[in-house]
Amino acid sequence: MDTDIQNECEKILQYKFKDRNLLERALTHSSSKNSVNGGNERLEYLGDAVLGLVISEYLFKTFENYQEGELTRIKSAVVSGNSLAQVINDIGIVAFVNIGKGLAMKARIPMSVLANVYEAIVASMYLDGGLDAASKFCIRTLEPLILEVDKRKTMRNYKSLLQQYSQKRFSAMPEYQVSSERGPEHLKSFKVEVKVNEKVFKAGWGRSKKDAEMMAAQVALDELAIEFPDDEILIEYLTSKN
Repeated sequence: MDTDIQNECEKILQYKFKDRNLLERALTHSSSKNSVNGGNERLEYLGDAVLGLVISEYLFKTFENYQEGELTRIKSAVVSGNSLAQVINDIGIVAFVNIGKGLAMKARIPMSVLANVYEAIVASMYLDGGLDAASKFCIRTLEPLILEVDKRKTMRNYKSLLQQYSQKRFSAMPEYQVSSERGPEHLKSFKVEVKVNEKVFKAGWGRSKKDAEMMAAQVALDELAIEFPDDEILIEYLTSKN
């Protein structure tokens, strides 16, 4: 691999290799004429294990109140092939992946190949600089997705919990209504109010109607939790926020 290319890759990865052969191998698919010992497949195997450890430890320490099932759901979304491939695209490393002519003729490199490159990079950093080096790369590139997946999970729970509460206490569904909109079409925001058993709660705002409904549900749950602090569903809601 050309020295200038290696320097550019290291700049993107924010890591300087002691053994640059590891970096070249991580970026080389077995279909490439430059592949050695099957390209990056062995590194991908090791990287999968290292990635699983790093993300599992991060989730375990970050979300102390989450049970095994919740941690597993987040992890599955974060380390999926599509997620890892998207990182390789987003950070620009895709431009340096070595593939054979057959793959090169395709409109784009298959997601599975890019996902393997991510895991191979993790392994190359692990072998070159230890677990700390690999961990820093994993967390830096995947933490935003972890937080986004958790946010989506939590926001879905707001509407679900409010529905459970309303059905249990009043045998009725919450009613959501858009009360106003603002902003141009491409930057529109929505104001949504939710009514539970004829009581209308303070509105929630969102960039989409769905997001606004979720925020309205959260506002309603906050008020209900103050009014009915011993309700089991509302206790579950408060626990999920902490």
